[in-house]
Amino acid sequence: MAVLLKHRTHRESLWRFLILVALLVAYFAYMSWKFDAATGAWLALLSWSFFVLCTPVADGGFIVAFPVRLLFGARMIWTQAVVWVVAIVINIAALSFAPSAYDDSALTRLLQAILIQPWPFWLILALSAIGTGLSIWFGDEMMDVTAHHERAKRHKHGFLYEVIAVATLGTLTILAYYHLLREMGVEIPGD
Repeated sequence: MAVLLKHRTHRESLWRFLILVALLVAYFAYMSWKFDAATGAWLALLSWSFFVLCTPVADGGFIVAFPVRLLFGARMIWTQAVVWVVAIVINIAALSFAPSAYDDSALTRLLQAILIQPWPFWLILALSAIGTGLSIWFGDEMMDVTAHHERAKRHKHGFLYEVIAVATLGTLTILAYYHLLREMGVEIPGD
């Protein structure tokens, strides 16, 4: 743990992990208070799986990948692959045995809509997988280096990463979600 706190890049990763865990725990607590513990657990798991499967960054999977990386030295690419499988299994179980679990929050209704309509909404999953891959590539580097100046990938490919991740994936994801929300009948301001 002392080594983790010693280096700036590692401290940044630790803070990110702690914030994400705190958000997940707070969300579970709120949903458990609002509904019940079982519903809160389903909503927390499904919401977590939304962030794993439907956002082009590795933050949802980072909750699992970070401690596994610290404890076992496993590369984030492998832990993210396992995280994606777990998120998919959670959703297969929910869709098969508890489809009403998606009904209690806007986020989980959105997730269900993405999952049950392969075309064109699985494009969101594909864009998210690509973004997660880029996020992992740079995220693993954060754990491999001890100083900011050692972040060769970030310095060498920083502009490329920004252009690809922000412009391309961001725009495509926003367009995909815009289309999804319109199809779901959600009124979009300024439309």
